[in-house]
Amino acid sequence: MSDRLGLATLGRVPAAARPRITPGAAGAGIVHLGVGAFFRAHQAVFTEDAMAAAGGDWGIVGVGPRSATVVDQLRAQDGLFSVTTLGAGERSTRVVAALAGLRHAAADPAAVVALIAEPNIKIVTLCVTEKGYHLDPATGRLLLDDELRGDLETDRDPRTVPGLLIRGLAARRRADGGPIALVSCDNLPANGHRLGGLIGSLATATGHTDWVRDNVTFPGTMVDRIVPASTAETLAVAAEQLGVRDEAGVHGEPYMQWVIEDNFPAGRPAWDRAGAVMTDDPRPWERLKLRALNGVHSAVAYLGAVAGQETIFEALAVPGMRDAMVRFLAEDIAPSFDPPAGITTVEYGEQVLRRFANPAIGHRTVQVAMDGSQKLPQRVLHTILDRRRAGGTPRWGALVVAAWMRFARGTTDDGRPLPLDDPLADRIRQRLAAAEPTPAGTVDALLGLDTIFSPELAADETIRQLLVEWLTDLDKHGVEATLAGVR
Repeated sequence: MSDRLGLATLGRVPAAARPRITPGAAGAGIVHLGVGAFFRAHQAVFTEDAMAAAGGDWGIVGVGPRSATVVDQLRAQDGLFSVTTLGAGERSTRVVAALAGLRHAAADPAAVVALIAEPNIKIVTLCVTEKGYHLDPATGRLLLDDELRGDLETDRDPRTVPGLLIRGLAARRRADGGPIALVSCDNLPANGHRLGGLIGSLATATGHTDWVRDNVTFPGTMVDRIVPASTAETLAVAAEQLGVRDEAGVHGEPYMQWVIEDNFPAGRPAWDRAGAVMTDDPRPWERLKLRALNGVHSAVAYLGAVAGQETIFEALAVPGMRDAMVRFLAEDIAPSFDPPAGITTVEYGEQVLRRFANPAIGHRTVQVAMDGSQKLPQRVLHTILDRRRAGGTPRWGALVVAAWMRFARGTTDDGRPLPLDDPLADRIRQRLAAAEPTPAGTVDALLGLDTIFSPELAADETIRQLLVEWLTDLDKHGVEATLAGVR
């Protein structure tokens, strides 16, 4: 198929799959940093549906912070892309036209700074993964590395996401652009609070404290939809459904949720009309999702990858895996926090496991396992700490951490290589290379990574002993036999 999705070919797309708004009709009101698959399958869909329901100039200018690949793909298609929803025995594809423009920050950071300053831009959203915030995952404090120092202390063009934001806010202040909301859509605990603290620190360093306090809000959010990396099959299904090629197509599960703190000083799209939950306090929802979905996701990914399973669906089918995850939910996660009113953590977790068992979502274990040093604190270690502070013994949480340690060694149970795609990969490998080649040696070496493990956790002898016991079992018996023994 030679014809590609774009304005010129949109008329060939089946009517039911065409955008729910007229492409290009809405003016830009939102800047979004990070135009990856999750943004396209989640926030862009909610925003198009909100404009379809209630109108408004809430078109999104998508910004690629580093790689130009997705930006170039979308530009070649006039900003159009498709989202395919895959369920057990069902699939449907729709074209989304929420994008009102595209920028590549690495190629032209000044244009992004100027864009944030424009008065018509009322909201900046971010989906840049945990590492994009330059925050210590263990403590939440700002990591002032050389790149960020350069953004703050020199006149060169900004190279980091925090640098782009503070330069953009400074330009907005000079241009009298009015109030604005900065909205994190990443899996960080209290993500709005953390983003506000980050920008507050940068504002103090650059002399914009008062203006930021009076003009910028940081609504917290919880986002949820399983969106695996696109594959050739993703694009083939989209082409079959649309009748034209889509090189920027994405796919996801039927379930999607967005919980948003309703604190927008310059207005917002009617996201509630699109199914989003608007609330005064999203933190219970954030904690529920981070611990009972993301924590379980990471657990299945590490154990499954070490067992040699390629996808989360296959990993969940390993004998004993589901039983171990149910006990993780019931015995460690559920007692560690209070869920939103009317929600039962174990029932929510059971729904999560059913979603993971969707055979149409080929979410790869190694993809979920990426950036473990950034994800473990929010997804698992906070659960462990809260259980310990309450006098509990988080056995299943320790299993997850031991599985990560086993994964970090870089081989499956049958000896095949595993990738360690992580910002701390070099430090992890160096510590493992210098450690005694025993479970205790591995545990002691990795607990010493203070950007992952807090001093309180690293000094906890009960946790250390649990980790050594689990890692001994994983080394001696492998994942499948270890899980078979916990039923």
